[in-house]
Amino acid sequence: MIQAAFLSPVTEQDHPHCRGSATAAQEKTNACPQGGEWSPDRDRDTPTPGLEPRLFPYVWRHSKRDQLAICMVVLASVPFYFASLDLPKRIVNDAIIGKAFAHGEATAPFLDFEIAWPASLGGGRTELFNGFHADRQGLLLWLSGLFLILVLINGAFKFRINLQKGVLGERMLRRLRFQLFSLMLRFTPETQREVKSSETATIIRDEVEPIGSFIGDAIVVPAQLGTHAATALAFILMQNVWLGLAAGAIAGVQIAVIPRLRHAILRLSRQRQIDSPNLAGRVAEVLDGLDAVTVNNSVRWERAEISGQLHGLYDLRLQIYRRKFAIKYFNNLLAQVTPFLFYAVGGLLALKGELSIGQLVAVLAAYRDLPPPLKGLIDWDQQRLDVEVKYEAIAAHFGAQRLRLADATRSDLPQDQIRAVTSDGLVLRDPQEGRSVTIADLHIALPAQVGLHSPGTSLAHQFARALAGLQSPAAGALSIGTLNLVTAGRAARARRIGYAGRDPVLFPGTIRDNLVYGLRTAPQSHPKDAQHLSEAHRTGNSPDPVDTQWVDLAALGASDARELDLRMLDLLSRLGMDEDLYRFGLTATSRCDGTPLGERMIAARRHLHRRLVASGKADLVLPFESEEYNPRATIAENLLFGVPTDPALVGRRLSSEPRFRAVLAEHSLLNDLECLGVAVARTLVEISRGLPPGHALFRCFPVIEQEALPEVERRLAALGDRALPDRTGDDIFLALALSYVEPSQRLGLLDPALCRRLVGAREPLQTQLRSEGKPDIEPFDPDRINMRSSMLDNLLFGRIDTTRMNAEADIQEHVRAAVRHFGLEGDVRIRGLDYGVGNRGRLLTVRQQASIELARAVLRQPDLLVLDGTLRHLEDCASVIEALTSGPLAPESLLVVTDTAEEAALLPVRVTVERSGAVHVVQASPPVVLA
Repeated sequence: MIQAAFLSPVTEQDHPHCRGSATAAQEKTNACPQGGEWSPDRDRDTPTPGLEPRLFPYVWRHSKRDQLAICMVVLASVPFYFASLDLPKRIVNDAIIGKAFAHGEATAPFLDFEIAWPASLGGGRTELFNGFHADRQGLLLWLSGLFLILVLINGAFKFRINLQKGVLGERMLRRLRFQLFSLMLRFTPETQREVKSSETATIIRDEVEPIGSFIGDAIVVPAQLGTHAATALAFILMQNVWLGLAAGAIAGVQIAVIPRLRHAILRLSRQRQIDSPNLAGRVAEVLDGLDAVTVNNSVRWERAEISGQLHGLYDLRLQIYRRKFAIKYFNNLLAQVTPFLFYAVGGLLALKGELSIGQLVAVLAAYRDLPPPLKGLIDWDQQRLDVEVKYEAIAAHFGAQRLRLADATRSDLPQDQIRAVTSDGLVLRDPQEGRSVTIADLHIALPAQVGLHSPGTSLAHQFARALAGLQSPAAGALSIGTLNLVTAGRAARARRIGYAGRDPVLFPGTIRDNLVYGLRTAPQSHPKDAQHLSEAHRTGNSPDPVDTQWVDLAALGASDARELDLRMLDLLSRLGMDEDLYRFGLTATSRCDGTPLGERMIAARRHLHRRLVASGKADLVLPFESEEYNPRATIAENLLFGVPTDPALVGRRLSSEPRFRAVLAEHSLLNDLECLGVAVARTLVEISRGLPPGHALFRCFPVIEQEALPEVERRLAALGDRALPDRTGDDIFLALALSYVEPSQRLGLLDPALCRRLVGAREPLQTQLRSEGKPDIEPFDPDRINMRSSMLDNLLFGRIDTTRMNAEADIQEHVRAAVRHFGLEGDVRIRGLDYGVGNRGRLLTVRQQASIELARAVLRQPDLLVLDGTLRHLEDCASVIEALTSGPLAPESLLVVTDTAEEAALLPVRVTVERSGAVHVVQASPPVVLA
């Protein structure tokens, strides 16, 4: 039963848009655990806490334990560093000048630990250890050796500290990137439309890189450099108070003044941080609207606008450079004043006998180690300012106001059976007219099959998106059963509602990958890599393993993966993709040698050959023969007479394989093939000028991506009129030659003599390309299935001669008959599920994309399936609706947003939403019987 209450429309001002946000208490409650036992449901939709608005609270929260551990190593290094400062004084005074032997002693103590206090502090010595005794030469060697040992120990400390800092920085970078990605997944629909995808991707990939590096230095560097500077300064004070005070005063000026001078740099850096993403966003906008730029001839305006933005960035960077290098000059000036004082004042004190030569040398050596820590601290402070600016901008980009509410855990998912879809005072925004409309109150009893139509407006589309959580209502309530869809999390909503939209969304991968995408809810096995699991917990990442089974076959009622494949085949066949899957399957690799399927394929191959001979059409197939060149195969396939099993021999990498090139050179083929590749490259560059991205021409040259054409042009320009490259190892031309197929590219570059020479090099190549007795290629064998060749190639044991009229159709007809005769049709279609869809499904037609997205939604078995404009991409709406409502995976309820009232009338219940928000309901009685 459907009830509708008619309300008058309201404006956007009457119901301002409100977004919920998680409170601090919710964020704390939902914090991701850092340890404990793994379970498949533990991290299911675990909400990620938001970023702290300031950098150092974030650093301390997530890395305090590691930071303190490294600081302990820093403190442990201080005594050894102090000893390395004090030792040169004794080498000069006791061993070289001979102060230890001044009273005629034959030996002097070694490794005696004592502290010599300056006269201003009361003088005298404090002995800590009596040590050993050595003569003057031995004392010099022992002290020098001890100094070398201290250098090695201090170097080991630095190595350990730097290594721990680097590991900590990488771990925090991994944590931050994962956290930002998790927050991105919680973007509200409004945020998705507001932010640019390129900007967010750039932030996660590039902008956080310096932040992760700095986090490793955030606390450790000031601790390390501060303790070293304090140790050196304390040592100087212990030798002479006045020299120590002078060094401390100048160091204090550096620490206090220079950071203040950098405030202007901080302000300019903040402005640059704002302007740089704006430039990237503007470039992306122009690229997306390049067609409009072309038809409106606005190139000059766009160039001027980008030039203005670049000038602004240049001016900001110039001001930053001026201030930065002025500060650097001032810092270097202060750093050089102190040695002047040491040489002048310290030298006078040494001449007066108030300071020994050894002490002066030690003071100079200690001060040599003082400016680098001070400079490091100043640079650290500058880096801190820059990184804080970046972090605050990133934290604002992923702010709480842009995020959905945290999802419920699995135990919180509603389990009751849904009875109705209801709305109360629901306010939706009509983007076509830029106004908000209040939809009449609805109560749709379920189960039902409903057609939703809104003539002259997109309100039906907006209502469907609100059901799926892809649009936030401006006001009002919307629920399915007891689940409030306005505040519901993704997991609860996805359990109840399946959605297929007007713009299909597919991810790179196979058809199977995209079909089971919605079924990958939790891994079905424990992570096997203990180190991976430990690192995941330490960095706040997901501990779930990727290389394991994610589809719960038992929950789907499937006994094994093949049964699930059969369900997918049945569903896609009902949606009209059976022929597509068959065609895709014939082009898929076989992977069935030595199995019952492989044996049936070999039997089908022989049966097919007999039928072709009997029908007089055997000459339409060019077979793989060991002594003949196959014109329909590439030069590489003819040379190898098989398919590579080693990744190093696949594609362009084959042309750079030393063993392969050696055999070609031995048979005088290398130069000839490179000349052929140059000819192909020149033709390719000439005919590809002005072609749009993704043009079908580039599929004829798969070894060279369209983006690599500028490189090919540069190589040709360097080559000039010569037909052969000068330098060896230039594999791009050889790669083009190896992918050449004369009947496809038709450049007339292959003659019979060259073909015979290529065939003659087969056996030496197969002998050479062996690794520990195992061939690196899988040869063509009439009695075996080549697991790396397509199913069609294996069935024919050759290639179709497409230069003959109707050869493709005739051979495919005989192949279909053989496939059916041996019961291989289902297996071929299953292999079709492994067909790659390309980036965003670009290798498929829109009809195929829509069918796959629709099947993906059905496979999840939701309580309510929403089709939002999907039918416009399919050929027969009535048959599609019948397939969805009568198949074994038919959803309990179906809501279809249609473009016309006639399509809506195909369903038992028709709901029409007027521009005013009024709702009209027509219910078939008796229900409509679908044809």
